[in-house]
Amino acid sequence: MKINFKHLQKKELESCLDNLGWESYRTDQIIDWMYKRHAVSFDVMSNLPRNLRTRLNDIAYLSELKLLKTETSLDGTIKFLFQLDDGETIESVLIPNVRGNNLYTLCISSQAGCSMGCKFCETGRLGLIRNLKTHEITDQVLAVQRYLEQFRSDVFTDSNWEDKKIRKGEISNIVFMGMGEPFNNFNEVMISLSIFTDLIGISKRKITVSTSGIVPGITKLSEKVPSVNLAISLNATTDSTRNILMPVNKKYPLKKLMQACRTYPLSPKRRITFEYVLLKGINDSRNDALRLIKLLGGIRSKINLIPFNRSQSSSEFIRPDEQDVQEFRKILVNSGLIATIRKSSGSDISAACGQLRADYLNKS
Repeated sequence: MKINFKHLQKKELESCLDNLGWESYRTDQIIDWMYKRHAVSFDVMSNLPRNLRTRLNDIAYLSELKLLKTETSLDGTIKFLFQLDDGETIESVLIPNVRGNNLYTLCISSQAGCSMGCKFCETGRLGLIRNLKTHEITDQVLAVQRYLEQFRSDVFTDSNWEDKKIRKGEISNIVFMGMGEPFNNFNEVMISLSIFTDLIGISKRKITVSTSGIVPGITKLSEKVPSVNLAISLNATTDSTRNILMPVNKKYPLKKLMQACRTYPLSPKRRITFEYVLLKGINDSRNDALRLIKLLGGIRSKINLIPFNRSQSSSEFIRPDEQDVQEFRKILVNSGLIATIRKSSGSDISAACGQLRADYLNKS
């Protein structure tokens, strides 16, 4: 069986080439082609000897996600539907950065489907289909970067100028906020983080791992990759409400979750992000805001307030009025907390928080 080189870390690649009798510096050349030039074939690696390329084709291959569909939002957000080798599908979302011309944040998936069952999330309605392998995680980044590269030509025409101007650019930030719970696929996510930082060259400060509150995963992340950003999907200030919205709370209630956050090692000027989806009449009251202030006491934090994004299949929840959202934020800010209202990029194409489904194939 052929080896997928994108599933190997640098030492494993070096060992493979050493066993073939080739110099170690060839490893860096191959890594450059895979992760900087986004090659999908050994044949294009022109600085490798022909006989090495032939041998690599005999024993290995380079994986590639199949792009089934893209949708572009009015705000420039692009949603990608990818097919995996076994026919399952996942979605990734490319979001234009507020700061930085032609820079993007890529929201990637760590699982096909999700087992967490959060009531306000479309992905949770699918259930868990399976974990993604390391290369299926990293290939989302490489596939989207290849997509962007096709718009980098210096030759523009009147008909393609706006399209190319919008889409050319670089991925500057990666967030594990797509389909799935990253800590339920911990080992593969950790290997992908290593590839992102060591081989692709993305700063740990530009990577965020978001969890619904898997307490052991928070602890292990601090040991494995302590410098990446941590985000907690919180969404409630009492166990009774959070138990309903997020079943994970029954196993890891707020007291345990907050304790894990308080002991999480943070570098100077770094904060844990708490994501809080605002649901009208459920978690958006003045008392909720006051409880949130108390809950986050002693934690260096920032809060992303996310007014509920309409889902395709549920009318159970309602988006709060804008005035109520602003009032909720005002209470937090007046207490000294950092709180922002997240603009839901891509909501018109179901690419915003909680909207990913990856069900276009309508598989039975």
